[in-house]
Amino acid sequence: MINEKGANLLKKIIKEKFENVRLDNIVADENEFYYEFKVNEEISEKDLEKLEKLIRVLDNQIFIKLLRVSGVYFEGNADNEMITRISGKAFETKEELEKYEEFLKDAKERDHRKIGRDLDLFCFSDYLGAGLPLYTPRGTIVKDELQKQVENICRNYGFQKVSCPSLSNIKLFETSGHAQKFNDELFRVSSPKGHEFVLKPVQCPHHTQIYASKIRSYKDLPIRYMESDKQYRAELQGSVGGLSRVYAITIEDGHSFCRIDQFKDEVINMYNIIKDFYSKMGLWNNYWVSLSVRDLNHPEKYIGNNEDWELCEKVLQEVSDELGLNAKRCEGEAALYGPKLDFMFKDALGREMQIPTIQVDFATPKRFGLFYIDENGEKQTPVMVHRAILGSYERFLVLLLEQFKGVLPVWLSPVQVNIIPVNNKYHDEYCKKIMKLLQNEDIRVEYDDSNESMSKKIKLSNNMKNPYTLILGNNELDKGIVSYRKLGEDKTVSLKIEAFIEMLKKEIKQK
Repeated sequence: MINEKGANLLKKIIKEKFENVRLDNIVADENEFYYEFKVNEEISEKDLEKLEKLIRVLDNQIFIKLLRVSGVYFEGNADNEMITRISGKAFETKEELEKYEEFLKDAKERDHRKIGRDLDLFCFSDYLGAGLPLYTPRGTIVKDELQKQVENICRNYGFQKVSCPSLSNIKLFETSGHAQKFNDELFRVSSPKGHEFVLKPVQCPHHTQIYASKIRSYKDLPIRYMESDKQYRAELQGSVGGLSRVYAITIEDGHSFCRIDQFKDEVINMYNIIKDFYSKMGLWNNYWVSLSVRDLNHPEKYIGNNEDWELCEKVLQEVSDELGLNAKRCEGEAALYGPKLDFMFKDALGREMQIPTIQVDFATPKRFGLFYIDENGEKQTPVMVHRAILGSYERFLVLLLEQFKGVLPVWLSPVQVNIIPVNNKYHDEYCKKIMKLLQNEDIRVEYDDSNESMSKKIKLSNNMKNPYTLILGNNELDKGIVSYRKLGEDKTVSLKIEAFIEMLKKEIKQK
């Protein structure tokens, strides 16, 4: 394997260049290789090019691209000391290497961290700590618009919005089973006054308590709740980075409580929500579906009884067959409480991301003693169907920003129209008038009245990916019109302001 050969060459160079190399290890597959080791000296990204040249001198029949230097725990155990990992990729020809370097260049341009910084969408602070993103006013608009969109679609399928606190007594998660399975991922919160709480790692147990707050009839079901809120997971400190993996996760989540004869239809409804949402986002392509089931060799990883699991897995397979999902059966990937359909998307760089999911759960309602009164006046246990459409807002933004290089559709863009005067002094009043008209129509607008040149303002507007830039001067003032340039186009179009507003609102509505 070419990557294994590359890793061994790197190992040889490291052992020649540095003294006292220890705790070393090689891992290689068809995608990448990495070499882990401990030395007394510090190695940084600046050293990678020198190491590549030394490898080339050692063997000119192989072409190596060293990708990154990172710190990891020896043998992946957080109790062990930190060592250095150098990751790379090996090629048999120079042409393959050059093609890969072009791919890396594109990947750098698509990096959501760079785009988020350039477009002023989110930031991080050492005072808060890594893994705790802060959304700027612009980024908050994007997040809020995504939430409105997914909630509007879900309302069409009968979901109602609820809101739950971030804190909970540990008993809630002990009953649900999450405390046992995810003990190492829980953030525990205490106070000098004796409070002992857990920051919620999931929302489903909270939703069971809303259901349990009053007696339900079989006629009431299905009952569907949705919520977008923060969840907290204690990830390994070295694993957080950008929005891809964080401690504070904004989760779009929903749960349906239904009768056993209804849960198949609920699964199909949730599939239709996923299809509707991702079609509107322009992302309903390049995905596959996993039918995530139990690992029968390790039943201790799951809760619930075998009969319920078999029925759930059978029904999800039927749904896959009927909808033509061709779901791939993946053993050991089930949730704690039941099997699921996971939708796996490929991003613009070919990486797989699991975002939407539908999960069937017989176990949790039984654990919490949930019931409804059937037509005979008897208590029956409901089925709980979990679903995430958008999933984590953070991971979804990674997918969205990198897929479209930060160019968002008009309805989602933080600023939909940017106004630039030809001359600040003479056209200020007219610009402010147009700005007010647009604001009255709920169009997000900015007015650049800085002292920069007009050409520089136009360039900045394009760099900020503003969909429409209005350029207003004497001609526009005299005729009572606006002239605009659409992002990515050089031509300037002039319209009556009423016609421009109508065109823009139509585009926003069409999404």
